[in-house]
Amino acid sequence: MSAGRIFVVDDDPQIRRVMRVTLTGQGYEVDDAKDGQTALEKLRDGRFDLVLLDMNMPEMGGVETCRAIRGQSDIAIIMLTVRDTESDKVEALDAGADDYVTKPYNPQELLARIRAALRRTPSMQGPTGRVILGPVEVDFDSRQVTARGRTVRLTPKEFELLRYLVGHANKTLSHRELLQAVWGPDYGDQVDYLRVFVNQLRKKIEPKPSSPVYLLTEPWVGYRLHLPSEPK
Repeated sequence: MSAGRIFVVDDDPQIRRVMRVTLTGQGYEVDDAKDGQTALEKLRDGRFDLVLLDMNMPEMGGVETCRAIRGQSDIAIIMLTVRDTESDKVEALDAGADDYVTKPYNPQELLARIRAALRRTPSMQGPTGRVILGPVEVDFDSRQVTARGRTVRLTPKEFELLRYLVGHANKTLSHRELLQAVWGPDYGDQVDYLRVFVNQLRKKIEPKPSSPVYLLTEPWVGYRLHLPSEPK
């Protein structure tokens, strides 16, 4: 039984070969592409669970490719790059990536990140049905978000973060709790990482993201999802 279908996008053929050997050895099905444009064409025709995307490709770069993928899919995306500055990480996550791994990487670390990106918060621990946040409606059963009648596309991790926040509505949740609940036990200290996802989520669910009324910051502690009580 396949552990999942992974799509590797990298202009370096040796990296693609190594990735294929490593991932198939772990039970994954693997396909690849050497550039962003080819990747988009294959993604339109095939079904994959996760994309490993090189950030520094020529012509159509990884960030541009990531944004284009996000325009048509909520597939999990891990960005791979030799650059390791904070601005590079933010750029990758802002483009819609679920995670960011620096080359050269430890194969076991990459496999752990893949498992985390594919991981879903158990549905039994989260809300079901629909939740209304002003003009935004979240349907947890169909994993659909709409605002003023228009579909809002959330990345897999943005959706799982929102699910966890709604499941613990009106409670202050620490950075560590949110990171470990949604991404896994290895992510407890990456506060800046969480901040990027919260900012992205606010852009999609808040009437005015710079002055949030639902997804609130609790200074030095974490975040709280304010869910107004229904009128009696």
